[in-house]
Amino acid sequence: MERLSNTARAQLGVEILAAYAESRRALRRAPIETVVAGLRSQAPAARQPAADSLREARRLGRAVGRLLSHMPGDTRCLIRSLVLTRLLASRSIESKLVIGARTTPDFLAHAWVEHDGEPVLDPGDDSFGRLVEL
Repeated sequence: MERLSNTARAQLGVEILAAYAESRRALRRAPIETVVAGLRSQAPAARQPAADSLREARRLGRAVGRLLSHMPGDTRCLIRSLVLTRLLASRSIESKLVIGARTTPDFLAHAWVEHDGEPVLDPGDDSFGRLVEL
């Protein structure tokens, strides 16, 4: 896998931070379905995704996780998933935001992103049942 130049890494960082701010702001104002649709609607005109779109989606997922782990505030799974959804849409890479939950031993909800049925953000363990796919 080719490494990004320092300039490209900085640009990706700025893009992630902008998507983070946009996602947090949108989530305070609208239901999750509306937020996801809005993040995807800003994508450029449909273009053919790269043949290695799964690898690119995973690379972006790692970048989102690394950068947001250093941010103050709520950067848990839902925000990370929204940010990654925005980045993938801007690259015409199809994705599905999944929200799941488990009830034992305690109730816990989790969100992650998939591309072509493969997780590109940590899906947690297999105890999470799917509740919603957006």
